[in-house]
Amino acid sequence: MSDYYKPIRGSSYNYKGKHFKLSRSKIDLFIECPRCFYIDNKLGIKRPPGYPFALNSAVDFLLKKEFDVLRKTGETHKLIERYGVDARPVAHEKLNEWRENFKGVKVFHKETGFTITGAIDDLWINSKNEYIVVDYKATSKNEEIVELNKKWQDSYKRQMEIYQWLLRNNGLVVSNTGYFVYCNGRTDVEKFDGKLEFDITLIPYTGDDSWLEETLFQIKEVLEKDTIPQPGNDCDFCAYRKAVKNALL
Repeated sequence: MSDYYKPIRGSSYNYKGKHFKLSRSKIDLFIECPRCFYIDNKLGIKRPPGYPFALNSAVDFLLKKEFDVLRKTGETHKLIERYGVDARPVAHEKLNEWRENFKGVKVFHKETGFTITGAIDDLWINSKNEYIVVDYKATSKNEEIVELNKKWQDSYKRQMEIYQWLLRNNGLVVSNTGYFVYCNGRTDVEKFDGKLEFDITLIPYTGDDSWLEETLFQIKEVLEKDTIPQPGNDCDFCAYRKAVKNALL
């Protein structure tokens, strides 16, 4: 077994364990595949994770540093100005905590008993004193990225909506419109010269978090059962497990 992947989670982190929390990524896993979600959070056997993208993390870190400089001075950013957006980075007292993995923004959902969590990338504010959720994305595609029109980007939209819901339930007035700062690594430059160049676009998204409450009750119902739910329609992990089972019969 590798040092990176530990399939068995400690029981205190499973459903009804004292450390169990329902993260933004777990909610997305439930939507993708209820079976994998159940195996993970009820039975305590984690999916093999995707390996971390260190370059993406570096882009996130550098963007946070760049916007934090302006946060201290109360200035806006040239990207915000270029797109004519009514916004500036805001210095909220809890921003550092809300950004931190394994802490993030927290809400106790009394009706289900879940503690919902999610770590945001950035927080802006507009002239109406509405908070704006901002998420950073990094990739390298040949085409210009100006909208979220791919099916696999639906999870990005849900991510934005969950963050908006979390902040609203922490007492903030949150704009329905959030923004993705999308950094697209260029491959059309003549030479590398030891540096990557990015085209950066600002993509607005109008969120609707009304689906989340119902989803929380669906998650609660699934976790309370002793039967494993059906897999998601497009779950590669379940397809793999099924193929292996058939091959070993």
